[in-house]
Amino acid sequence: MEFGSFYKSIDCRKFNTWCIYTDRLDMYGCGCQHNCKYCYSKSLLNFRGLFNIESPRVANIRKIKNKIKRLYRYNVVKLGGMTDCFQPLEMKERITYQTIMILNQYKISYLIVTKSDLVADDFYVNIYDKKLAHFQISITSTDKIEFENAPLPGKRIEAIEKLYGLGFDVSIRLSPFMEQYVDCDIINNIHCDKVLIEFLKVNPFIRKSFAIDYSEYTYKYGGYNHLPLERKIELVSKINGFDQLSVGEYVKDHHTYFRDNVNYNKDDCCNLNKREFYIPKQLIIFQ
Repeated sequence: MEFGSFYKSIDCRKFNTWCIYTDRLDMYGCGCQHNCKYCYSKSLLNFRGLFNIESPRVANIRKIKNKIKRLYRYNVVKLGGMTDCFQPLEMKERITYQTIMILNQYKISYLIVTKSDLVADDFYVNIYDKKLAHFQISITSTDKIEFENAPLPGKRIEAIEKLYGLGFDVSIRLSPFMEQYVDCDIINNIHCDKVLIEFLKVNPFIRKSFAIDYSEYTYKYGGYNHLPLERKIELVSKINGFDQLSVGEYVKDHHTYFRDNVNYNKDDCCNLNKREFYIPKQLIIFQ
């Protein structure tokens, strides 16, 4: 079953995001088999009955190609904005594989965000274009995870190190960074030169579905509860040994602090390899 709004260009002012990569392409939608308890997408869709964990909807590859053909050549498209583009369903449908082939054809850069080690399988590695491909592989815990159905952390670390060793632009995405689940020594010893840190955003749905201690999440902003800036700074200080460290932030004042005092690239918290990307002045939302 296909779904309609697989491509969106995000209005940063509306969604309180400071990310410069606003073009989002989802191969799968209205559900994700990884079923993370802290998932903000699930919190937005579940109450409407639009989030199906067992059978996410699949985008029509012909429609994907038609959208890609209309993009600017030097756009960067984020794959996996709402749902993971390498969730288990990809092994059957191969929509992400086909999409990457089309992006390569039209010379459109792509930023893949995933929790799956499938991203580093040779079946995909053999088609990535090093001039176009960028990767952020998420790690939430360094032990066995009980709050998401994604591959184990060790598999993800192997995927990071494999892509890094092959010369791809890859970052560890420590997201969301929750200290109680992370051994910082393990993170700090991953063979990769980049790390991107993001913190948990808490709304009533997440609080209900993800039973952890929220007593520190006292700062309210944008409809969510967050850790105070001082606590975030303390946690960031535990991550070291990387040539390039960045913090992606939802809270505007916190974004400003980390941009000015921490981030390796002050113009781009995703810190993609520097290239002359073209970001259009007017963003178009395709329905």
